[in-house]
Amino acid sequence: MKLPKELINAIIIFAGISIYFLVIDFLGLSDVLWLRMVNILFVFYGVNRTLSSNIDEGKTGYVSNLLSAATTAFGGVLLSIISLVAYVHIRGGDEYVSNLSADLLFGGDPTANQYCIGILFEGIASALMVVFVSVQYWRRKMSAQD
Repeated sequence: MKLPKELINAIIIFAGISIYFLVIDFLGLSDVLWLRMVNILFVFYGVNRTLSSNIDEGKTGYVSNLLSAATTAFGGVLLSIISLVAYVHIRGGDEYVSNLSADLLFGGDPTANQYCIGILFEGIASALMVVFVSVQYWRRKMSAQD
């Protein structure tokens, strides 16, 4: 059984984000806001792998590529959030969240679940931006080849 490329690339996104956050957490840098925003590069990588594979297979339809890219990005984000929820609760829940950067979303004192839901919405928003930018890039690249 061969897994769909969207799922494989979503798992690559998840693995990249997970390893990256474990490393910065291990180094004690998880409170540095700009380091935590680097995860968008993993989403770009996975989405562009999916789109490149689609183009190589001759799938050039805008809507089909948009849906394929969105499936990849949202799959990676959802897997990452599920693991974040587990990780935050393993590390101490609300106490652990209080050590993370307050600048990211919240001005107050969010609970672990509120924090994870906020990160979910941020992840979805950034995934949408990545999908639209990537699909437009590949669309322009294909039209330049014609």
